Amino acid sequence: MNHEHDHTEPPEDQEIQEWKKKLLWAWVCTIPIALLMFSMRFLSLTLIPESTATLLFLLIGFPVLYLIGFSTLRGGLQGFVHLYFTMDSLIALGTVIAYLTGIFSFFGFMQDYSGVAAMIMTIFITGKYIEAQARGKATQEIRKLLELGAKQARVIRDKQEFMIPISAIRLGDIFLVKPGEKIPTDGIVIKGASAVDESMVTGESLPVEKTIKNSVIGATINQDGILYMKATKVGNDTFLSHIIHLVEEAQGTKIPIQKLADTITNIFVPAILFLALFSAIGWYFFTGNISTSLGVAVAVLVIACPCSLGLAVPISLMVGSGMGAKAGILIRKGEAIQTMKSIQTIVFDKTGTITKGKPEVTDIYRLIPEKKLLTLAAALEHLSEHPIGHAIVQKAQLSHYPAVHHFMIHRGRGLAGTINKQKILIGNATLFQEEHISLTSVRSIITQYQQEGKTTMIIAVNKKIYGVIAIADAIKEDSAEAIRILNDQGYHTVMLTGDNAVTAHAIARRVGITTVFANVLPEEKIRTIEKLQKKDMVAFIGDGINDAPALKQSNVGIAIGSGTDIAIEAGDIVLARSSLMDVVYAIYLSKATFRKIQQNLFWAFAYNIIAIPLAVSGILHPVIAETAMAFSSITVVTNANLLRRTNIFKKR
Repeated sequence: MNHEHDHTEPPEDQEIQEWKKKLLWAWVCTIPIALLMFSMRFLSLTLIPESTATLLFLLIGFPVLYLIGFSTLRGGLQGFVHLYFTMDSLIALGTVIAYLTGIFSFFGFMQDYSGVAAMIMTIFITGKYIEAQARGKATQEIRKLLELGAKQARVIRDKQEFMIPISAIRLGDIFLVKPGEKIPTDGIVIKGASAVDESMVTGESLPVEKTIKNSVIGATINQDGILYMKATKVGNDTFLSHIIHLVEEAQGTKIPIQKLADTITNIFVPAILFLALFSAIGWYFFTGNISTSLGVAVAVLVIACPCSLGLAVPISLMVGSGMGAKAGILIRKGEAIQTMKSIQTIVFDKTGTITKGKPEVTDIYRLIPEKKLLTLAAALEHLSEHPIGHAIVQKAQLSHYPAVHHFMIHRGRGLAGTINKQKILIGNATLFQEEHISLTSVRSIITQYQQEGKTTMIIAVNKKIYGVIAIADAIKEDSAEAIRILNDQGYHTVMLTGDNAVTAHAIARRVGITTVFANVLPEEKIRTIEKLQKKDMVAFIGDGINDAPALKQSNVGIAIGSGTDIAIEAGDIVLARSSLMDVVYAIYLSKATFRKIQQNLFWAFAYNIIAIPLAVSGILHPVIAETAMAFSSITVVTNANLLRRTNIFKKR
């Protein structure tokens, strides 16, 4: 896939710099205004004539409003044209009216509040700068991955080595990575063996062994061997670029509670405008003082500026998704943050999700020394391309193999060959029945392994049985622990797999799942999820192409990062580490983030509910109202960033 998205110059940095520049100039103008206003209004110091002070407020405040804050004024006033109001609408109206009071004061019929206009805009710009900083922090960890990436690649063309920029790598290029160097792009090993440090992507501290046909990820570090690799993904198609894209998608989405907040804001703004007008008329009716009545109206507009309401959701979502990205939990769709808290049933695919997705030797029953048994089996199996054969070869770990003569493949049954003039046979029960070899001595062992969902390979030498090797798709190290925690917390855990019932139930028993749906086709997975959704909200965890429909159908789809691209695209959350413990952590993160969203919305609304009546009653001076409004916005941003201090991933 090609996202056509340039991450070399993050937009967050540009936005931070832009708001920082506005912030500096705004405060340069506003500080003298604030000092002069407070000294004259609250300390009763007559430093200069009031008319001169008003003129200074108008002159110094003009660039703050109409140059630095022009985009805010334009956006806010457009709301009155389209009748769709945002917090910018109150900012625009409040600042413009406050500024105009300075002009009107020269005609002697009202008090000057023009200095407040510059203060409102400057505090608003300060909030925008803090918001941009939070947004930058949210993606900072994942951006570091790109910064740590290799800048050049050692490519082999026409049997010669060339150092080229990363951007010049083409699909299919053969490149060489020496010990200690960074792998330039995603690829597959075609020669050599080494250990690779993938911690920056997966979070795993131990290096991962890489041999021929193993995949590698760009920006990870080669440890101790020389690797020759073929480039399989370049540019925006690489794993890291895909991660960046997923994080940005999550930060750009609106969750249901945020849409509700936006709707409330659209109703709240015209209501405040009406209240400000009503307050001005009421105060004028009772006092006959236009200056006092307009001062109350300005205070209402200032105190009601819903900066904190507008910040409450996006700031929390950005901090939460940034924390997730750092931990390898990629929140692809923001809706998952809210939906996850209501999940009651968690459905797991088996292969590649609960299990590792590749066969491994799990048990060995032997009548001769284990090393000798494995040597005989691996000598034949290393000549085969079958995955079961690979599992036996991997278990044997031989540096060289005995010579095999008269090698023969019995399709679907096993292998035969001669080693040191002895006829070796390795295969399933069908092959031994065809060769008329009795299985009486190992029948109980074979039955036991098969009941556990394992594949059995029987080894015989000169028609005498020497042992049985059991092979199975091994369970991931932490699958049982993760599912135990979910069960203890009251979640209903389910296995949904296309594998046979015997294997599915055997794996389910070992990890603590009691509800199993086996032999399920991809289209049937959707119907199973729909059936479960009639009772509960459902999360589904899977990794394969056949899991994509179920990931889409579920209320929250969680894709395993080592899975197929189509599964990752279908998921709402992606687990880069492919560990089921991260399902637990994803739930913790979602709940913690949503709690912050709820807290911020509560404080934003509570602040307005308390402060607006005070403003209407004339108790709050516009300058004090402005200070309180600024404090509410800072409170919301600070509270959202406190999420970083929660110990969500403490068990890692």
